[in-house]
Amino acid sequence: MRRPLCIYFSFFPTQVAEQAGLQSRGQIGQLQGHYLLCSKGGAAASVWGSGHGEVLAAHPDVLWHSQEKVLSRSKRSLAFNDPSYPKQWHLHNVHNKGMDINVTGVWEHNVTGQGVTVVVVDDGVEHTHQDIQSNYSPEGSYDLNSNDPDPMPHPDPHSDNHHGTRCAGEIAAVPNNSFCAVGVAYGSKVAGIRVLDGPLTDSLEAVAFNKHYQVNDIYSCSWGPEDDGSTVDGPHPLGKAALQHGVIAGRHGFGSIFVVASGNGGQYNDNCNYDGYANSIYTITIGAVDEKGKKPFYAEDCASMLAVTFSSGGNKLRSIVTSDWSMKKGTGCTETHTGTSATAPLAAGMVALMLQVRPCLTWRDVQHLIAFTATKVADTSADWRLNGAGFHHSHQHGFGLLNAWRLVNAAKVWESVPFLVSYQSPVITEEATIPPYPQELLRTWKVSASDLTQSGLKTLEHVAVTVTITHPRRGALEIVLVCPSGMTSVIGARRVIDRDPSGYQDWTFSTVRCWGERAEGRYTLRISDHRKAVLGLQGKLKRWTLTLYGSSMTYSEVKARQRVVEEAMSGRYLDSSFSLPCPPGLEVPPEVFSPFTSNNLKFLLLLGCFALFWSLYYTLEVTLGHVDLRTLFCLCQRWGGRRAPRGLRSREVEESLLEETGIITPTMLGSQDQASAAPHRPPFLGLEGLA
Repeated sequence: MRRPLCIYFSFFPTQVAEQAGLQSRGQIGQLQGHYLLCSKGGAAASVWGSGHGEVLAAHPDVLWHSQEKVLSRSKRSLAFNDPSYPKQWHLHNVHNKGMDINVTGVWEHNVTGQGVTVVVVDDGVEHTHQDIQSNYSPEGSYDLNSNDPDPMPHPDPHSDNHHGTRCAGEIAAVPNNSFCAVGVAYGSKVAGIRVLDGPLTDSLEAVAFNKHYQVNDIYSCSWGPEDDGSTVDGPHPLGKAALQHGVIAGRHGFGSIFVVASGNGGQYNDNCNYDGYANSIYTITIGAVDEKGKKPFYAEDCASMLAVTFSSGGNKLRSIVTSDWSMKKGTGCTETHTGTSATAPLAAGMVALMLQVRPCLTWRDVQHLIAFTATKVADTSADWRLNGAGFHHSHQHGFGLLNAWRLVNAAKVWESVPFLVSYQSPVITEEATIPPYPQELLRTWKVSASDLTQSGLKTLEHVAVTVTITHPRRGALEIVLVCPSGMTSVIGARRVIDRDPSGYQDWTFSTVRCWGERAEGRYTLRISDHRKAVLGLQGKLKRWTLTLYGSSMTYSEVKARQRVVEEAMSGRYLDSSFSLPCPPGLEVPPEVFSPFTSNNLKFLLLLGCFALFWSLYYTLEVTLGHVDLRTLFCLCQRWGGRRAPRGLRSREVEESLLEETGIITPTMLGSQDQASAAPHRPPFLGLEGLA
């Protein structure tokens, strides 16, 4: 059906409309003197063809008129000319709606990570790559393997040093350059710290975690201990201290944000609670789901996991498309980035989007926002439980799937949580035997209100248990922590491959499954031995300690924040100029920078040695160029073959030698004798005289 033909003009409409045979529709919006007239009944005939246009043109009260037409307009949706962008299903999944990070709506609000720097701590970043160069931050970069400011990866025999470049592309690949792909926070800056292409020590790791920590906001770490199902390892004392120092002093006191991958040991029944980086309260542990929202075969479980995001799956499922290095046989683009190595950079990029809209989010604010906004994954194999504060959590997916739209909208209205406080029980020392399953060793500790008075701790964030256990095969042990609400956490899962007889020596397990719950109450530790036949030595619990981390935020305040977050999901705060005030941050002393690195000193030493040898060579060349070497050789030979008579003057010896060699004649000697009355002078004029 065709639209009624309408005319708008600037004068009084009633009489004019009647004279022209039209119907008045009233004033056009707030434009005074402008009215809309339409043909009666929506006639299909042209207004102008039926004489209406002539009437209006000749009417003395009509200053201006025009026939209304349907305008062609298109929405300002995002379109990228990067050839691999259509394959980036994790950014916009057109085949399986909802199975992406929900970021395009955020981009349309011009939230792209501007003003935020993400550093990739890895094997280097190819910063001359055309998808990275424009967003590269040299100020935040460093090469700790070669000890120089350039984190360019070094080609290796197996072409493995592309890892950091791929992660950097996921975060900040430049859009609309007609090459490869688009980064999740393509408006952010990306830096590189090269540290994995050589022996890694505790001190080197500590330097990496705090390198340029007033420039770098987010540290993306897609690495960790061996994912072999038997390793128990993590940051050593210096690394632990650097993580703690980073969250205290980094980012002008708001805290460096450390994002770590949960690990790829799922096929070995590994668990990220045995990874000290994933187990730390100072990090954000990110796991993986495939494009169907299921747990991949390589993904690990753990109670300390905060959330998951997308990565590769089985053979028939797609992997992550991102930038790749162009060295060796690299093409600069790849469709095969896999594992939890791909999830940490995606999460880091989403955190960058959050920091653009709310730069003063603390490191704990970011953890809270993930817990408050992550969405439950429809994976029937996951052990989802609703805790006492209303948060869903599973050992497979943490609090759920990261959602960029929810994270950014929640960040916009988020007020910083109170300071971190903690409570630690006394070290409980005993020699308790661990019985075989189904029996369990039960240990409880009651935390009363008076215990929490000094710290002011009200609600929980992380709960940690540090244990020392002896056992002939530690992988057979299972350790479960029960919070006062009844929420259970498998903090020490069984691992079939782990046959290590050393047990656990002051190892700290942690869980986030009790997030937001009341801290007061009874905590229960359950330990069981799942060996088929317990023969010989039995395991013993030597000592254990309970540590609670949280804040003075009350349970009712937690519930109120949940409501505020959900109210913000409409996006109305992104559409408005709404902005909460941000404190300025701490005045942190500038990083001490020495221009003389070991490489610089080596270069200067080599340069100095070269200059010294060149100077000696040049001096000898000039000197010997004015000397008759044959004459000097003869002189030396004669001098060495004759002895002067005792009492003979040196001048006489000299004259006799010169006479024999033919340099002077007896006549010349006679003339010298005649001149003996004259003042004495040397017999040679110098080196030039010999020439």
